[in-house]
Amino acid sequence: MSERIPLAPFACDPAHSRGRCHPEPESAMRTAFQRDRDRVIHSGAFRRLKHKTQVFVYHEGDYYRTRLTHSIEVAQVARTVARALGLNEDLAEALALAHDLGHTPFGHAGEDALDAAMTPYGGFDHNAQTLRVLSDLEHRYAEFDGLNLTWETLEGVVKHNGPLIGPNAAKSEPVDGTILAFNAGFDLGLDTFASGEAQVAALADDIAYNAHDIDDGVRAGLFRLEDLKGVPLGTTAVEDVLSRYPDLEQSRLVNEVTRRVLDAMVVDLLDETRRRLKAANPASADDIRGLDHAVAAFSDGLAEADRALKAFLFDNMYRHARVNEMTAKARGVVTDLFAHFIAHQGALSPEWQPRLAAATDETARARLVADYIAGMTDRYALQEHAKLSA
Repeated sequence: MSERIPLAPFACDPAHSRGRCHPEPESAMRTAFQRDRDRVIHSGAFRRLKHKTQVFVYHEGDYYRTRLTHSIEVAQVARTVARALGLNEDLAEALALAHDLGHTPFGHAGEDALDAAMTPYGGFDHNAQTLRVLSDLEHRYAEFDGLNLTWETLEGVVKHNGPLIGPNAAKSEPVDGTILAFNAGFDLGLDTFASGEAQVAALADDIAYNAHDIDDGVRAGLFRLEDLKGVPLGTTAVEDVLSRYPDLEQSRLVNEVTRRVLDAMVVDLLDETRRRLKAANPASADDIRGLDHAVAAFSDGLAEADRALKAFLFDNMYRHARVNEMTAKARGVVTDLFAHFIAHQGALSPEWQPRLAAATDETARARLVADYIAGMTDRYALQEHAKLSA
């Protein structure tokens, strides 16, 4: 299906955006959401994703996914699904490309270590950190800090997993202070669901994760394709591929399996979301926000299969001895860097010194140290850590 489907009435319309935190003239050549996407792509934080890994640190090899390649894959899935549903592709793409900007070096291991180090100062959350990057830490424009993205893009970044407060909130834990502070000046409606585009982008993230974790895990020798037999989603794909192509080389076998897993998840997402849209019959994007449930979703059966596949990948990939060894090393690097920069704040780069000077208390200075470390690539974090014992 290559033709462009007209926007549905429940799609976000850039011509009726709720605007930007800092008003500015819009582009004559691009819609507001296209401009958001382009600002994300041209940001320093986006470029640094090239050297931030998700599971493997960079010296494992140059084949494995990085945060950058993952974000591009998520954007591809999000655009496909958004187009098929009549949602705004540009907004879905902008959200997919922006969603990982707040991640630390070394993937989840780095985030866990930085969250632990920041416990006395309010903790660390990559979703809130993404908002900090977009609203404050990027210094590219003369008239404002951050990227000054539209309300719809910022809403989607903050609420892509659902409302943060109120009866429909997925979690009961307190909302991160960064989000609350920003929301006080630019209300993102934390008690409602986000747009359909944001919900699609969030599930595109899950789909891309599963596909490339299978690919990376098999190619790294952490598990075999045959090990996926008995795991929902994996079973059908592996059996189909091996029966059709018994003599096919391993690299192509892996690709054929991941293609089938990805396709099954996308088809199910489209079917279930269309069913929910038909039942809810939303006439606007705000109608989707006002529902008491997500409109973009997997079916119950696929959601269960997704959980089983994630459990398999967690046990066989994220808990693998080789990965555990590297995870422990990564945590140690981030923990040591935080302790060093807290004790020696003058060691931060010169461009960070004015921000430190303006910080009003210890918590604000610790947050800046966390910002500094979170922005590092894997390679740069390792280089800085090597200096500590030089």
